Amino acid sequence: MRTAKFNIGQVVRHRHYPFRGVIFDVDPTFSNTDEWWEAIPEDVRPEKDQPFYHLLAENAETEYIAYVSEQNLVPDTSGEPIRHPQLNEIFEPDEHGQYRTRESILN
Repeated sequence: MRTAKFNIGQVVRHRHYPFRGVIFDVDPTFSNTDEWWEAIPEDVRPEKDQPFYHLLAENAETEYIAYVSEQNLVPDTSGEPIRHPQLNEIFEPDEHGQYRTRESILN
């Protein structure tokens, strides 16, 4: 098992598709349904034995929750804030354009 490359609160974007988001949870390996896995076209289906990230995600049209393999994420360096409606329930922005969990602010 590998160590996760990205952190909770980090802003990332998808390597191939036009969306970005902030990480709110990490699974050490794939932890979704077989139906979800099989719905991914085989030629772009990632390996299961890597970290998978839960994102408060957004694209040009909408906001949603995404589940993405580590191999398909890169850091987002745009500096643009995330507009996801659930963001403020979980995170507070920090001075570096990333996000801290509200729990970590209180501790």
